[in-house]
Amino acid sequence: MTRPSPFGHPFLLGFDEIEQALDRVSKAANDGYPPYNIERVPRTEREPERLRITLAVAGFTRDQLDVMLEENQLVVRGRQVEERERHFLHRGIAARQFQRAFLLADGMEVLGADLSNGLLSIDLARPEPERVVRKITISARD
Repeated sequence: MTRPSPFGHPFLLGFDEIEQALDRVSKAANDGYPPYNIERVPRTEREPERLRITLAVAGFTRDQLDVMLEENQLVVRGRQVEERERHFLHRGIAARQFQRAFLLADGMEVLGADLSNGLLSIDLARPEPERVVRKITISARD
């Protein structure tokens, strides 16, 4: 059974990519690890308004984390390896892997990433929208 598309209206032209993006986001939203925050950081004298994604990645080192920009997706991957030589009496902290993807709007710019106290912060610049007004010439056919 297929669900009707909200973008199937004849007045909505060229929104196929948005519908595909919504499908991808809804499938990826079920995984809750690692937990994350998204916040708006206000403009300062030196920096524009930006968004900051903060992921809780306690136990991961910088070498075990990858932040990649793949087309319009920001993908964060974490890989820990099992230490075979260690003998645990109790193992409550498992070595694990994760992948978290964020779909970015066109024009979003990744400014950088920082790992501090088990929190990975990634700053993104939100582009200033340009107001586009263009007069369309009407040709006459007589």
